[in-house]
Formats: sequence, structure tokens, C-alpha cells
Amino acid sequence: MFTSLSDRLTATFKNIRGKGRLTESDINATIRDIRMALLDADVALPVVKEFTRSIRERALGAEVSQALNPGQQVVKIVNDELVQILGGETRALQMAKKPPTVIMLAGLQGSGKTTFAGKLARRLKDEGHYPLLVAADLQRPNAVTQLEVVAERAGALCFAPERGNVGGHDAVTESGEGTRSFGDPVAVARGGVGQATLRGYDVVIIDTAGRLAVDEGLMVQARDIRDAVQPDEVLFVIDAMIGQAAVDTAVAFSEGVDFTGVVLSKLDSDARGGAALSVASVTGKPIMYASVGEQVKDIEVFHPDRMASRILDMGDVLTLIEQAERAFDRDQAAEMHRKFMAEEDFTFDDFLEQMAAIKKMGNLKSLLGMMPGMGQMKDQLADLDEREFDRVEAMVRSMTPFERTHPKQINGSRRARIARGAGATVSEVNQLLERFQGAQKMMRQMRKGGGGGMPGMPGMPGAGPGGGKRGKQQVKKKGKSGNPAKRAQQEKAAAEKADAARTAAMSGAFGNLGDQDEKDLSDLKLPKGFEKFLDK
Repeated sequence: MFTSLSDRLTATFKNIRGKGRLTESDINATIRDIRMALLDADVALPVVKEFTRSIRERALGAEVSQALNPGQQVVKIVNDELVQILGGETRALQMAKKPPTVIMLAGLQGSGKTTFAGKLARRLKDEGHYPLLVAADLQRPNAVTQLEVVAERAGALCFAPERGNVGGHDAVTESGEGTRSFGDPVAVARGGVGQATLRGYDVVIIDTAGRLAVDEGLMVQARDIRDAVQPDEVLFVIDAMIGQAAVDTAVAFSEGVDFTGVVLSKLDSDARGGAALSVASVTGKPIMYASVGEQVKDIEVFHPDRMASRILDMGDVLTLIEQAERAFDRDQAAEMHRKFMAEEDFTFDDFLEQMAAIKKMGNLKSLLGMMPGMGQMKDQLADLDEREFDRVEAMVRSMTPFERTHPKQINGSRRARIARGAGATVSEVNQLLERFQGAQKMMRQMRKGGGGGMPGMPGMPGAGPGGGKRGKQQVKKKGKSGNPAKRAQQEKAAAEKADAARTAAMSGAFGNLGDQDEKDLSDLKLPKGFEKFLDK
């Protein structure tokens, strides 16, 4: 979404990064480049003016002039201001004190309301809630059927007493006056809340009708539904691809329906992203969710600070960690920890489990895009073929249970059979086995590495002075004591040291499984290179 904007800002910062002193001319040129980048990204003009004004005031003050690295300080200022125009703080759903919590969706036709309804239901269900979807869009052709399909994919129930417009008729009468009626959406919404209360559902998500453009009929119907059900949240779903029109649409819905939060849909597209940088600032309402794909799991909580980091190509490591926590099963992770500590080899069955978990995390290109500095590798990401996962999985599933746990026993004839079964070549099977053996070797090195390092890696902890054989020869070996009691103490200390080394290596590979319930990420070590963006 923000590729073009991110590229422009990154190029701008290269001109000032590393300078020991920034003149007023340097700052003016930087702000001019930022203004052009934002306008090209379809950010609303009032937002651009306010954004650049704030940057100019801070950049020309003592905050930059007295900084040890003025260029980095300007980057920090831009990051801070981006966070502010994106909403400042993350805002979670306000759940009702007495269930059910009623969430009403509003927006134009085609903005992605129905799809988002299923995604939100799936996310809430994963969080332990019992959502009920209500089909109150009775005007768009087959909208009720679409919501039923989306609800089934999300594993949620859909309340649809009215079939709505199933024949594809226009929403206006033949005379061109008034609106054709396909049922009473207000009664459907009210009935859905009643059914949720009766049957014990704690969240109600109401999908309402939209129009191709803002009109009074749309607003009247939305207000009637809101007055009837008194929702705890009214979420305005807006297509992130509509550019400058996003501001006018958002203002119209804010005045007509008075929504409480914003949802950005289609954020995975190649549009310029101006809507995301305009809506929150213009309406004063927080962006709460982002829809980043077509599947029901492709939904993210919107964090202004993390989105600002993505735009500035600093990555989004925290979101990546949170998605991994949801995708990786704790029992499987604990079993991997046990096998690691017991020095059991990594098998192809383990490989399949890890691959399934990665697929659950979502779009691979999106995940890689969250890593710091990946904006410089957008061409490689664009060429990434995610079908390679399927080809590898096909080769593994063509193996017998014995072959998956004994890869060294896969001889030439077995490799040929695996290749035929997976529709691959023998060369591709050979490459897979070579990479797998390399992974097994790395796991063994991690177990043996003292102090968390890998043996034989020059300059790495645990490799000895200089690394390699010569380094090992320079280490003086300490012999065992002739005193039995002292020798027993030495052996006990050596065993404890080995256990500690394995535990440290395991924590680095799979996370600290001893504190599975701990959610504090304050000690997170950021990737190398990230510190250059921080205020020194």
C-alpha cells in the first residue's frame, strides 16, 4: 500500500542522514520533498499542510539544532507526527458491560463491509467470543447470500430472516422515484440483537446496506438502524484505494451516522494509501482495524505507531511476533522444545507442522514486508512465488512415514518415486534433502554451542580465539581432578553449564517457553540496523 510513499521518504532522508549540521535550507528542502510525497500519495491537502507545519516548527527548533545527529532527529520527528495523524494511540473495541456487544458496520457499497464482517467474527471467535452476524443489507443483489457464505468460512452463525434482493433488480422503482423495498432492515437488525440475547451470543455484528455514492436515503436507513439497536460501536468501513474522495466520504458518514471507529479495507493493494493518512486526522475518529487480504484471517488491529514504522521502512516486528504467537500451537512448540533438549533430530513431520503454522500467519509477502529494511527489496518480494511452499509440501507428503523420520535412508530409487508422486524433478528432491540436512546440522550446532554461539564460526561466541581448529588448539584444556569428590563437583558443574547452554540456544530459537503467559515485550531486541532510526 505505502510502497511509493515509503520510497520517496526514504530517499529524502538519505539526503540529510549523516550530516553533522542541518541548515534552514536543508530543512526546507526536506519538508518540500515530504509535502510532494504526501500529495502524490493522495493525502488530503489540509492534512499535508498541518503535518508539514508541525515538522517545520520542531525541525527549526532546539530539538534538531542541539542534537548529536540532526538527520536522525528529523526522522524521529517525522515518525512522531505520522503517529499523530494516524490516530496517536491504538483503540480497542469497547465491549458492553452486559452482553451482547452490538457492532454496526456502515460504508459505501463495495467498500468491503460484508467481507470485513466475517473477518471480525473470525477474530472475535479466536479471542473466545461467540459472534452472531446479522444480514441487514437487503438492497444489494445477493448480499444476504454473500454474508452467509462469509459467516460459514468464519465459523460463525448468520441471522438472515429476510432474503433481500435476490433477483439483481435495481434499488429504485421503474418510475425512478423512491426506493424499492426488499424487506425491513431495521426489523432485521432489532431481531438479530434479540436472538443473540436469547441464545447467548455475546457479540452481534450488523452488516448494513451501502450505495455507490453518499445519499440521504443511505443515511436515513443507517440512522434508523442505529437508533433501533443502540450499538456499542459503529465502524465505518472505507476502501483505502479511493484516494482524495476518502475525506469527503468519511466526513459525510461522520455527520450522518456519527461512527465511533474506522476500518481500512484493501490495505494490501498497490494503491497510494492517502486514505489511511487522512481519515483519522480529518474526522478525529480512530482507525481500529485494517483488512489486508481476501481470506477471513487477513485482519489486523491498527496500531498507529507500527504503521508509521512501516511507512518509514523500519518494519513492524511487534505485529510479526503477535501473529506468530497466534499461529504456533503451544503444545507443538513445547514438543519441539522437548525434542531439542533431548537431542532428537528435526524430522520432516516437524517440518510440515512448522510450514502449516507459517501458512496460518497469513500472506508471506506481507509478513516479510514487516521486517525492517525490506522496502529496499520490494523487487525481490514481488518476484516471490508462494507456490513454492506447496511444491515443497507435495514432496514431503510423497514420502513414507519411515522416510520422513529417516531422511538419510532416502536413496536414488526412493528419490525418483518421491519426485514422481509430487510432480517434481529428482533434482528438486535432492535440493530439498540438502537444505533439510543443513537445517538438522544447524540445530545440532545450536545445542552444542557454548554461550549461545555456534562452534566453528570465526569470531562468534563459543568458537574460541579466532575460531576453527587453530582457535581450538590455543584453548588450554583443564584436566579432571584426581580427588573423587572434587571430580564429581567438576562433572556436575559441567553438566549444569551444558544444560544452561542448550536452554539459552533453545530460547533463542523458539522463544522462552518457560514463561508462555508473559506478554511483556519491553525487552524485545530489535533487528540490527533499527537503532539508526532512534533518538540518540
